[in-house]
Amino acid sequence: MTLTLIDCAVLSHAIGLCDTIKHLNLQDCHIQCEGIQRLGPGLHKCQELRLNNNKLGDSGVKLVSAALWNPDCKIQTLELINVGLSDSGAEDLVSALSTNPSLTGLNLGSNSLTDRSVPALRRLILTLPSLKWIGLGGNRFSETWGKELRSLQEPRPGLRVDL
Repeated sequence: MTLTLIDCAVLSHAIGLCDTIKHLNLQDCHIQCEGIQRLGPGLHKCQELRLNNNKLGDSGVKLVSAALWNPDCKIQTLELINVGLSDSGAEDLVSALSTNPSLTGLNLGSNSLTDRSVPALRRLILTLPSLKWIGLGGNRFSETWGKELRSLQEPRPGLRVDL
């Protein structure tokens, strides 16, 4: 299903009337930056947010990050699979996520992340105690850095890192 800008504006209004959205699945709806911009003011109310398979790129993910900076952010699970996220966009996302004590699950699979984003991801994994699972499969990490990311499970009992 394709969401137009008008659809996003209507959905944004509906979200604005709610205190909490348990699950918002916008997977495969062809939403782009403009649509995320319309939805942005209410995304922090979602407990589970799926934006998989949309052409957001780093600029769209930066708009999602704005919701994560909101002190009332309720996002517990965030899925950004195959959204065109690169290493530079991952830096912005990690900065926003590091302030979000509600986040327990994050899936950044099938993006364009490389070894350059490992220090930021490492920082996130080690400093966000609520994080229980992070999915990073389908990215372009070298074997060495993939092992480094997996090894971060050791100091964090209960954390699962999937590559």
